[in-house]
Amino acid sequence: MTQFAGTTDTFDLSTLKESLDPVVWNLFPMDTYFTSNIDKVNVTNTQHQWVFDTLNAAANNKQIEGDDVTASTQGTTTRVSNYTQISRKVVVMSRTAQDASNVGGNPLGREMMKKMKEYKRDVEFDALGRQGSSAGATNTAAASAGACAWIWGTGATIPGNTVYPTTGGTGGNTTATTPSYASSVCSGQVDGTTSSSSVVLADITSAAELAWTDGGEPDVIIASSAQKKYIDQLSSLATRTADIGRSDMLSIQGSANLIVTSFGTFKVVLSRYLNRTTTLLLQMDKWALGQLSAPKVVDLAKTGDADKKMIVGEYTLIARNPHSSAKIQGFKE
Repeated sequence: MTQFAGTTDTFDLSTLKESLDPVVWNLFPMDTYFTSNIDKVNVTNTQHQWVFDTLNAAANNKQIEGDDVTASTQGTTTRVSNYTQISRKVVVMSRTAQDASNVGGNPLGREMMKKMKEYKRDVEFDALGRQGSSAGATNTAAASAGACAWIWGTGATIPGNTVYPTTGGTGGNTTATTPSYASSVCSGQVDGTTSSSSVVLADITSAAELAWTDGGEPDVIIASSAQKKYIDQLSSLATRTADIGRSDMLSIQGSANLIVTSFGTFKVVLSRYLNRTTTLLLQMDKWALGQLSAPKVVDLAKTGDADKKMIVGEYTLIARNPHSSAKIQGFKE
């Protein structure tokens, strides 16, 4: 078949309008579980300090009848601090760009909405992160230590609750360190050679036991996608899961949403922002986000034919008692 002679088709026309969807289809994941579920408190200076304490280990306690008492120096509490960190997002948009017809409506308003979402994700990334704390200096940004840095290694100056892969040699994570707290600074997590072994239930139980022994009651496991897929493969999965909703039944289809151990019951949360080789076991009420300045929109001085806006906030992560939580570090992706 051929076209009838003299037929005008779309290839001959220069008057056709574009076909453009009037909606901008967004892909904005906003699953900031950690910072959305910990307490928000106000802090009053760029270095925020707090004190945590633990009980002495239980011991045999028998005394002689009528014996006089003796006393020993009591154990001191631990005083630590973290520094506030400034985070910001900036939008500069010309008048012409705002006046022109745009898909999705007001372009400046839409960009500000995006930047606020990005700001929130950045805070989650840093709050869960490996970076250590820093007071900053002239032309150097201060840094708030993340949760990974606050959960220290078992051999650190202040021993913490970190479980490393048991595999030795080239398959182990022998060069990784999570230094402790010293001289008002919490050192960052250093990742060594990633293990060839994947996380197993015994690793989760070991980490939970470390926190439980210290008196902690962690209740949430936050895992990266790399670690969650191995948690989903735990043996006897059906006996280690339970319904976590009041009405929605949990289907056992290769996914673990709740893990029950002798040392606690854990809701398992998937995180887009946690280091891929790390899993955290957290007692959520022992963490808080301290805000020196809550995020706000600031109109910047106009210097040309454009509008300038900034979203800015200043915050720090408060690890109220790091011994309440535990960490599994350096496992296979």
